[in-house]
Amino acid sequence: MSIYDIPVNTISGEPTTLESLRGKAVLVVNVASKCGATPQYTALEQLQKQYGDQGFSVVGFPCNQFMGQEPGTSEEIATFCSTTYGVTFPLFEKIEVNGENRHPVYAELTKTADADGNAGDIGWNFEKFLVSPEGEVVARFRTPTQPDDERVVKAIEAVLPA
Repeated sequence: MSIYDIPVNTISGEPTTLESLRGKAVLVVNVASKCGATPQYTALEQLQKQYGDQGFSVVGFPCNQFMGQEPGTSEEIATFCSTTYGVTFPLFEKIEVNGENRHPVYAELTKTADADGNAGDIGWNFEKFLVSPEGEVVARFRTPTQPDDERVVKAIEAVLPA
């Protein structure tokens, strides 16, 4: 199954899929508002602004599985992201990214290994998966890798649609 076909809910609770992103380069990130890595929202939004007109989108999935660092409601999360970081990229409802209740989107994403060859569970908030316009997961970046790291930027630029 393609990640484009998996049902998801927008941050406002509307059922949808990622179908509207087919044909774009997409950076999927599990996000949290009360994490040491939360300032990565700044660089994620910058990537959105820099490459959004070139067929790219960041997509955020809030997750509260890591030390309860995303405790808010969908409305609180959306407000925090827009007022604190000016987030314009799509956010979806809070999900689980690990364990028996792992969301199907993350069941697909976590099959992909990082640069060290490690696949499987998400290690922490702000893990990043780059999906090509064809829907293939082409890169996985762990939390310490900043969104504006040269490796992330080069990977994005390599898969932007022509």
